Amino acid sequence: MAKAHITKGDTKITVEGTPQEVAELVARLGGEADATPPGHKESRGRGKKVKTTPMGLLGSLIDGNFFRKPKDLGAVKAALEEMGHVYPVTTLSPLLLRLVRRRQLRRIKDKNRWLYTG
Repeated sequence: MAKAHITKGDTKITVEGTPQEVAELVARLGGEADATPPGHKESRGRGKKVKTTPMGLLGSLIDGNFFRKPKDLGAVKAALEEMGHVYPVTTLSPLLLRLVRRRQLRRIKDKNRWLYTG
């Protein structure tokens, strides 16, 4: 269920319904709307804390062109350790395979070991 907070002048309205219903009502009323996605919970902390996940770290390596040349699992582990994140290869291996299946990486077999490249 979608939810929107509409402000028009000093009047504040909260609307709940399907995304289509909420969008139509916001367009009809024309005020400023602050739509909250379903399942959204407001944070009570002072600032936003971003959880660093292994998949997110691998994504940053991909964005940083780390996989321009083929790298083995040990090189990926070492690069993450240089960033201050220590993960066992048993954690990294299925994540790299998932990235291969999503076609964000490719893997090549070379002398009985897998090399990952972008």
